[in-house]
Amino acid sequence: MATDKWAQWLLTRRDGNSADLRARNARDLAAFRDGVLEGAGLKADDVVLDVGCGTGLIGFGALDRLGPDGHVIFSDVSPDVLDECRRTANGDARCSFVEASADDLTGIADASVDVVTTRSVLIYSDRKAAAFAEFFRVLRPGGRISLFEPINGFALRLRPDDLFGVGTAPVHDLIAKVSDVYRGTTEETTRPMMDFDERDLVDWVVTAGFGAVELDYRAQIDAPADPIGDWETLKRTAPNPLVPTYGEAIAAALTDDERGRLDTYMTALAAAGTPTRRTMATAFLRARRPRGNR
Repeated sequence: MATDKWAQWLLTRRDGNSADLRARNARDLAAFRDGVLEGAGLKADDVVLDVGCGTGLIGFGALDRLGPDGHVIFSDVSPDVLDECRRTANGDARCSFVEASADDLTGIADASVDVVTTRSVLIYSDRKAAAFAEFFRVLRPGGRISLFEPINGFALRLRPDDLFGVGTAPVHDLIAKVSDVYRGTTEETTRPMMDFDERDLVDWVVTAGFGAVELDYRAQIDAPADPIGDWETLKRTAPNPLVPTYGEAIAAALTDDERGRLDTYMTALAAAGTPTRRTMATAFLRARRPRGNR
């Protein structure tokens, strides 16, 4: 049974333990996975280090693209998610597992891997520059990094209270109170998720010594997005592993009458299949460790 916050979120709190919502999320996750793997330029016999592997989205995707001599090292701070990856690997000799953080990859030898991948990992680190230095250290000369990160400060700056993508709805005052819970009770916890942008990623990767740097940045403001779906399911989800579920935040922020008003509106919105809107920014970053001395 999962016990740590990372595994709990990945296995249940991310999707409210709902198969329908899990399937909806899988579409976005597959796009992020494919973007990272395409940027990695994998070769059949590569050794891939998947940092912050979670349940193995990137790592097992890489394994499918490698040949019999390829290898994937699954690395994470959570022993519970590493156990989940071991179960999925089911004894595949091309897999190994290391408990380590992105900014301290102790256990991974210098110049021992061909590719480092990450997806939404640096947002949880307050030592991002150190993480890039570790990526550089473990890569062989000519090795590549390929990563994906959301730029969370973008939406916070432009749409700070549009928590559910419903815009200036009649319940905007209530949603703003729920947003205050996330800002007020988790500011220090979530600071690393908000304190950088795409330019910082470029600065860190260059400072670490990488070359051939490429960054693909995408921003969306009020772009059409999926309807809410089932409101009760959504309330059981949390936007990330470090914060309360939406239902927990609603309970903390609103009176009984206010919760009733919010539930009535959001349930009707879901039943009508009304599209939401999405404001977000994302970055795919690729770079290479130069050959020779540098």
